[in-house]
Amino acid sequence: MASGRAFGVYVHVPFCQVRCGYCDFNTYAPGETEGATREGYVEAALREVAFARTAMADDNRPVSTVFFGGGTPTMLDPSALTRLLESIRDAWGLAADAEVTTEANPDSVSRESLAALASAGFTRVSFGMQSAVPHVLATLERTHNPENVARAVEWARAAGLAVSLDLIYGTPGESLSDWQASLDAAIALAPDHVSAYALVIEPGTKMGAQLRRGEIAPTDPDTQADMYEAADEALTAAGFAWYEVSNWARTSDQACRHNLAYWRGDDWWGVGPGAHSYLGPRGSKPAERWWNVKLPRAYAERIAAGLSPEAEREALSPEQVALEEVMLRVRLAEGLPVAVLGDSGRAAISGLVTDGLLDGDAASRGAVTLTRRGRLLADAVVRALT
Repeated sequence: MASGRAFGVYVHVPFCQVRCGYCDFNTYAPGETEGATREGYVEAALREVAFARTAMADDNRPVSTVFFGGGTPTMLDPSALTRLLESIRDAWGLAADAEVTTEANPDSVSRESLAALASAGFTRVSFGMQSAVPHVLATLERTHNPENVARAVEWARAAGLAVSLDLIYGTPGESLSDWQASLDAAIALAPDHVSAYALVIEPGTKMGAQLRRGEIAPTDPDTQADMYEAADEALTAAGFAWYEVSNWARTSDQACRHNLAYWRGDDWWGVGPGAHSYLGPRGSKPAERWWNVKLPRAYAERIAAGLSPEAEREALSPEQVALEEVMLRVRLAEGLPVAVLGDSGRAAISGLVTDGLLDGDAASRGAVTLTRRGRLLADAVVRALT
């Protein structure tokens, strides 16, 4: 059995209207999918859900959280997203309080589509706002106008959906005042949840090529740190509380439970091309992680042939599981129990408190909790604890 761990399902929808210059995800704009269609994707994903249920025949946990990510899941019709959710409900059942989220671009939804998703059982929508400043959106190659965000939030509210806004900071050419304007605009929309991520320019992206050619300049790391501190100050003043390094919610009930499951080491099955899955230790079975083939056409062909879409799999040793627990749970405001650390990790705590990276009061209560400065240097804290 799964020792009380929650079970979630992630559904990767690999379609976008336009590939943004910074995007390193497994997504495809029109013309990039080598003959794979949205309709074919849906049929393949439905078959993978059935395959997953067979593979987990001895596991009767209901699904606690479902997260449709991408890509832009709302490029699929609401009826297609509804079919996928219903297949998950039919396979495992949904917990009575299940959280069901879809990501969406502000220009990929309508009042009617959001109402249809809410009627189907979706409870939450996460909009890719990224910025409220036109020149920053242009650098990121985002297609929506800033005004579209407010309209999309209004429609989601009318449908009864909880609302999260995703922001990106540190875009080349973005000033601290630009970032503050985006924070102010996001807060003015009164969302339930805000995520703010530092832009990382990956080598294989269009923006990575622009950086190599000298067409853009990277944002100074100290400026990105100032932007993070500005976000924490503004969101805290507006009534949000951080619960993970890059995430803030108005109340603990409005934290993203699906993402919390990742950080807490719960189990999930990833459906779709390139999706990752994880099952922790079950009796004599070790923890396992696996991931599907990335290309939508290859994914659909494997499913159609009755084969697993899995590309690779790895079994994790108890030592690896313990290391990952430290790496992930230290990012949470609830803290990492001191008891899970080894001798060297426990010995490092006092020095980290002295350096202002860990909360001393929390440490005295047996929890490893990052200070704001510690959040900025979370990787260094993990190295010291492991």
